[in-house]
Amino acid sequence: MWPFSRKGVSGFSWKSTAEEVTHGIDATGLTAIVTGASSGIGTETTRVLALHGVHVIMAVRNKVNANNTREAILKEIPSAKIDVMELDLSSLESVKKFASEFNSSGLPLNILINNAGVMACPFMLSNDNIELQFATNHLGHFLLTNLLLDTMKKTASESKTEGRIVNVSSEAHKFAYSEGIRFDKINEQSSYSKWGAYGQSKLANILHANQLTKHFKDDGVNIIANSLHPGGIATNLYRHNSAINGNYYSIILFSKCGWQTCDEKRSTGGSHNLLCSIAPTSEGS
Repeated sequence: MWPFSRKGVSGFSWKSTAEEVTHGIDATGLTAIVTGASSGIGTETTRVLALHGVHVIMAVRNKVNANNTREAILKEIPSAKIDVMELDLSSLESVKKFASEFNSSGLPLNILINNAGVMACPFMLSNDNIELQFATNHLGHFLLTNLLLDTMKKTASESKTEGRIVNVSSEAHKFAYSEGIRFDKINEQSSYSKWGAYGQSKLANILHANQLTKHFKDDGVNIIANSLHPGGIATNLYRHNSAINGNYYSIILFSKCGWQTCDEKRSTGGSHNLLCSIAPTSEGS
């Protein structure tokens, strides 16, 4: 049997779609923020959350692309409740502005899906002069989560509904530098490895979710945090690298988890996000 077709403890396999893992779930009344929602698995996550009644805030850099995506979803799901807000995770100032505007809106927040990211790009610095992958994939989401936590805690307490935080990590966390996260060498260009840097940012996503879960349990907060590997999904995340072009790390990544696209109707893209955000099987890890 093709090993990736086997079902896991959740009852689903790598071939399960976002709609399949959420079949029969009514999430009406919940509010979610999805970063990087204008393309790839972020779009599919937004679409299926909206399909199940969730009010989705698309947190995006490019509002034009996001509005086009929003209109496409509304054409398919006229009842969808979707808003667009600008967020550049590589800018700490932008993260603060987004969080301030959302917290001031009076909206509840049940679900936060830290989905956006950049992968294995050439060495670059963020607006805050921090290596771009660590700044975007980890620091931006870390700050965003921290600034939204009070709203999430308030929502969970008042609604008596468990809050969910989802960090989209990657199997590529295993590609991190041999010493793990190089806090003292984050901006060291001479020893920069685009995959080592990506791996350390994804490792940070996992450690972030683990620590959040510990704090929530210790403090009796009704929120759980999970990190996940979304599978090998062919999206524009791979614009700097391609398994088709023979990139070693991409080949290793896809050999472990197979290949799927988000261009297919009812794709598997986003299924892990949905399973961790509104399915009743998520436990926090």
